[in-house]
Amino acid sequence: MRWKIALTVTAVSCAVAAVLGVLVHNVVARQTVNEVRKEIHKQLDDAVAGYEYGTSTSGDRIELDPAELPGPLKELVAGGEWGSMVGSRRGEPVMWAAAPADGRPLAVWSGYGGTRDRLEAIDTAILGSALLAAGLVTLAGIFLATGISRRLSGTAQVARRISEGDLDARVGMAPGRGGRGGRDEVRDVAGALDSMAASLQSRLETEKRFTADVAHELRTPLTGMVAAAGLLPEGRPKEMINDRLQALRSLTEDLLEISRLDAGAEHAELTRCELGPLVERAVRGTGLAADVHVRQDAVVETDRRRLDRILANLIANAHRHGRPPVEVTVDGPRIEVRDHGDGYPRELIEQGPQRFRTGDPGRGRGHGLGLTIALGQAQVLGVDVLFTNAPEGGARTILRLPSG
Repeated sequence: MRWKIALTVTAVSCAVAAVLGVLVHNVVARQTVNEVRKEIHKQLDDAVAGYEYGTSTSGDRIELDPAELPGPLKELVAGGEWGSMVGSRRGEPVMWAAAPADGRPLAVWSGYGGTRDRLEAIDTAILGSALLAAGLVTLAGIFLATGISRRLSGTAQVARRISEGDLDARVGMAPGRGGRGGRDEVRDVAGALDSMAASLQSRLETEKRFTADVAHELRTPLTGMVAAAGLLPEGRPKEMINDRLQALRSLTEDLLEISRLDAGAEHAELTRCELGPLVERAVRGTGLAADVHVRQDAVVETDRRRLDRILANLIANAHRHGRPPVEVTVDGPRIEVRDHGDGYPRELIEQGPQRFRTGDPGRGRGHGLGLTIALGQAQVLGVDVLFTNAPEGGARTILRLPSG
C-alpha cells in the first residue's frame, strides 16, 4: 500500500506539474512572441510608409520580394493581407513581416535567435521547477504513505494475533487530541478492532467461566448420585441409571477438559517415540473396531496421553456419526482417520468443530465436544488438523505431527 500511495501521489503530482508547465509555457511564449511581432509590425509600417513616399527599400532589414520569404507568407501577401511568421534567413532564425507593395511583398525581418534562446531557458526553468516540485511531493507522499502503512500493518498484525487466539492483543493507538484533524480512518479502524477484541474477550471469558462452573457444580451431585445408584438392587433399572450416569460423568469430564484448554492450563510433556506402534496401542485402547495401516513409520516428539485422547475422540466420532469400516493410516508424521459414512457437514469443514453442535440431525447422537477436545489437544501438541471428506465418501481427519 505504501508504494501504491507513493506512486499515485507521484503520478498525480507529475500530471499537475506537466499541465501547469504547458500552461505557463504557452502564456510566456505567447507574450514573448507577441512582443516580437508587435515590434516587427511597427518596422513594417515604417517600411510601407517609406515605400509609398519613394524611400529606398534596400535598407537594413528591408527588402522587396526577398527570395527567402516563407511561402505561406507570400501567399498571404498575394491575397492583399499583412502578416508575420517565424522563418529563416541565411540559416539564421528570424521573424518575417510582409505587406503588399505594387503586387509584390515588401518584407522586413528581425533576428529571432535570442527570443528562441530565451524561450528555451524559460522551458528549462519550468521543467526543473516541475521536477523539483514533483520530487518534493513524492517524498512527502512516501512519508505520509509510510506512516499510514505502518499503522495499518500494526492493526493487521494485531488482527492476526486475535484470530490466532491472543485475545489480549490490542492496537493501543492513542486517540487523536481534540480539535480538527484529531481523528482519521486508521484510528477509527484500530479503535473498532480494539473494541471488538475487548467485547469478544469478555464474552469468551464469560463462556469459559460458565463452562468451568457448570462442570465443577455437576461433579459433587454426580458423585452422590453414582454412590446412591450403587445401593440399588441389581437389575435392568440399575443398568439404565448407571448408563445415564456414565454419560453424564463423561459430559462433565469433557466440560472440565474444555475449560482447562480454554484457560491455557494444558501443557504437553513431549517424548520421542515411534508413531506406528503408538497409534496401534492407542487404537486398541479405545476398544472400538478400527483397521490400522502403517505405510511409513516415523519418529516424532509428542505427548502420548494427549495423542491417545485425540485418536480416541476421532475414532469414537467416526463410529458414532459414520459407518464402518473405520480406518487409521500412518504415513510418516501424518495420521489419517477415516470412516465410510456420509462425511462431515459443510459447516464443520469450513468453520471447524463447534461445541454442543453435532452437525446434521441425521449424524447421530452426541454433545459435540469430542472433536472440539481433539482440536484443542492438537493445538497443545502443535499438530495441524484438517477436517475434510474423502472423494469416494466418508469423513476424513488428517493430523500432521511435528517430526522428531
